[in-house]
Amino acid sequence: PHRPTHCAGGLHLGARASPYVMAADLFVGQTRRTPSDGPAPNGAAAGPKEAKVEGLEFGGPMGASLIMVWSHLQLYYFWYCIFHNDSHVLVSDWGHMLDRIWAECQPSFRALGVYVAFIVAQALLAYLVPGHTVLGYPLPHEGGRRLSYCCNGLGCWIASLAGVWAVHHYGLFNLGEVTRDLGRYMTSAIIIADFTAAGAYLGAKARGSAHRMTGIGVYDFFMGAPLNPRIGSLDLKMFTEARVSWIVLFLLTASAAVAQYQRWGTVTAQMWFMVAAHGLYTHTIMRGEEGIPVTWDIFYEKWGWMLIYWNLAGVPFTYCYQSFFLLSRPPTSPHPAYTAACALLLVTSYVIWDVSNSQRCYFRMRMEGTFRWRLGLYLPWLPGRILKDPKYIQTEAGSKLLVDGWWAVARKVNYTADIGMALSWGLICGFDSFIPYFYFVFFLAMIIHRAHRDNQRCAAKYKKDWAAYCEQVPYTFVPGLF
Repeated sequence: PHRPTHCAGGLHLGARASPYVMAADLFVGQTRRTPSDGPAPNGAAAGPKEAKVEGLEFGGPMGASLIMVWSHLQLYYFWYCIFHNDSHVLVSDWGHMLDRIWAECQPSFRALGVYVAFIVAQALLAYLVPGHTVLGYPLPHEGGRRLSYCCNGLGCWIASLAGVWAVHHYGLFNLGEVTRDLGRYMTSAIIIADFTAAGAYLGAKARGSAHRMTGIGVYDFFMGAPLNPRIGSLDLKMFTEARVSWIVLFLLTASAAVAQYQRWGTVTAQMWFMVAAHGLYTHTIMRGEEGIPVTWDIFYEKWGWMLIYWNLAGVPFTYCYQSFFLLSRPPTSPHPAYTAACALLLVTSYVIWDVSNSQRCYFRMRMEGTFRWRLGLYLPWLPGRILKDPKYIQTEAGSKLLVDGWWAVARKVNYTADIGMALSWGLICGFDSFIPYFYFVFFLAMIIHRAHRDNQRCAAKYKKDWAAYCEQVPYTFVPGLF
């Protein structure tokens, strides 16, 4: 899962940008001033008594409304296309589509119960599994206090896999059943997400803990009211972003693989590819969880509908389109050379993505004295993840801009690698349908605009230091080309 990280802020190791950002990655020149006593220092999170001129992103209230409506509709539309329209994206019989959605996507008590039980189980694991503690950035609205985060994602991930295997192996829950009732699970996730968003918004307003509110109801609901919501020591933003969205995505793909075996007696190479791709992605996020507390999401972004919906429903049920597309088709065997080429693209992109993310993440942690060696760093260990004596530009704003390792190659090299992985997910499915490429096209269009916006923000913040940085690292995505 995931909003763009601040240009000088921490790096979210592994989180792929979510479609809520892709749908309208805009900054609209409208402002509203929040009631206050004074400005938030350094443009940081403004509390209830801090002044902040808040730009209306995503097209303001109209854009936020359209994104919320579209985010619900696209899940049902593509669900129907995959399972009832032979994966064609143009629907000819809208009456049949509405009939199938009504018949197969109504929530059931079982689906709701399973999804709630999963979230509760993940929360218990987050409390009980040992981990190491890292500190987030100082929070101005709390007098510079740093919140602590228990990073036990890798242990929770392993425990989750063991638990799911056990309940499936011993017949307590058939993982393939999720595929049969996917529409019901999807609607259950949507209901839970929407109710959670409403509860978070109303609760923060009732407690007087709302931040940077504009006074525009629909927009504030979309962006959120609480900034660092917690249940005890459990940070809800970090929990839903890392633990729920990506583990659910992997389990949905695993359910598609189980269903394919139960239906056809085999699991195809393409399906194994998707299991490996989603498993590797999820594993890396769990292993690199310590990089999340200093990201823009946790430090600045509010916990609103945008984050809640896409982490609890949008990400897992959108990113699994390739897996269920493969399930909907009779098993096929592409040429081994083609499969190998897709695997090469995936692995190459993954290595660049993981190493580049690690270089910047651990660079910042070492600069702040929070880095520590631990077993998770070696699962797997890729050469170059930690730079020795890294080169950087010290800015007058106080931040350090890394210009070493992969960050000497391109300014958004991690996005380039992410795009490569997204493309491999579509290519392994062949060329019979646009649906497996939906995420790739969406992500590519968004990331180009995001890079432009990030460049504007950083140029305004770092001024001549940013010009020197761009002169030293002139390319954004691909050196010599882009």
